[in-house]
Amino acid sequence: MNDDSRQTVRDLPEITAATDTRDYLSHAARFAQQHEKYELIVDVDAHLQEAQFWPEIIDLLENDVLKQTAQAMLKGGSVMPLSNLAPGQNFQSMAGRVPHQSGPREPTDDPDTAGHRFVQIVRRTMDTMGVDYQVIFPTAMLLLGLSPVDGAELYLARAYNRWLRDTILPQEKRILGMVYLPFNSQEECEKLVKEFSSVPGIIGFTVTSVRNVPVHSSSYMRLYAMIEETGKPLVFHAGPNWNDASFQMLNRFISMHALSFVHYNMIHMTNWIVNAIPERFPKLKTLWVEGGLAWIPYLMQRLDHEFLMRQNEAPGLKKLPSDYMKEMYFSSQPMEQVHPNALKVTMDMMNAETQLLYASDWPHWDFNPPHTITTLPFLSDEAKRNILGLNAAKLFGLPVKRVRP
Repeated sequence: MNDDSRQTVRDLPEITAATDTRDYLSHAARFAQQHEKYELIVDVDAHLQEAQFWPEIIDLLENDVLKQTAQAMLKGGSVMPLSNLAPGQNFQSMAGRVPHQSGPREPTDDPDTAGHRFVQIVRRTMDTMGVDYQVIFPTAMLLLGLSPVDGAELYLARAYNRWLRDTILPQEKRILGMVYLPFNSQEECEKLVKEFSSVPGIIGFTVTSVRNVPVHSSSYMRLYAMIEETGKPLVFHAGPNWNDASFQMLNRFISMHALSFVHYNMIHMTNWIVNAIPERFPKLKTLWVEGGLAWIPYLMQRLDHEFLMRQNEAPGLKKLPSDYMKEMYFSSQPMEQVHPNALKVTMDMMNAETQLLYASDWPHWDFNPPHTITTLPFLSDEAKRNILGLNAAKLFGLPVKRVRP
């Protein structure tokens, strides 16, 4: 019989939005100790929770009217003015039960000696998960493409890019960034490519996919040519949009979240392929982020099926749509693991060994630490190495050299 009197019972501190990142990720840290043999681990999708840093971005707005308006809203208690948020429908933190989703509110050290608060938190994340580099994307700005405010996306994009370039990237070389492209204004996108393409730490250009624009429009062709010339990828980052007319029929957050991220990437990719953009810009590399993996074989099969019966509607294609998709890059998060055999088939179909890049999506509620990849039994050791970091090194031109502690 067990002697319960010998068991030690202790109270654990409550996990809140103020909990230290290193405590949130303590389980991932134990796995990270087993990753010593992997020479490079790159997290290609982590997120800035902009709310607490929004005043810094507002201060950089180059439009005085929008700047003064946003500052007045901040004084009045508005959360992230001009950001196109719908605070009343923010269910991601599950009423606070996923506290890191609504943070970070953890204490940090003196910024004069330890660096910007956000830089300190990202360092903690990278070191605890055992990551060499982390690519940062905005979060609330994923919805800016649908903003009804004239100029909001354009000026916020410029302010965010300047904040990234001047405040964050110089303080930590392990933090990497993407130029946010205000895709509703093609000329402004071209200006940003010229201005930011050679900035240290900028490794690509991102289009937030939640927007109603045809990516194959002739007005974007000069932009694509400019990006192709830089040698850096164009990254489509998916996002949620419960205000889409189709999704308003869904009555649960889980339903919208399951469909919305995939929806926008599928639309943009279909237009991208059927209108033969890969043939027009064969050296332009694309990366599709945060849509999971399950949709990839679905779209491959659907587009191949349609194309073989109606090739006259896609005269610019020289091979099957799926063949173009096999040359594109994808991020791994969120990885659908409920059906392991289906996941294996998916990875085989998309050439995951050379085209898949590890992503955590930290600090969001469904994040994936690196051991999501290392514990997959059907992947070879070489495939794990590639997915964890070597594919990213090839795509972004990173040195294959360990820089994590």
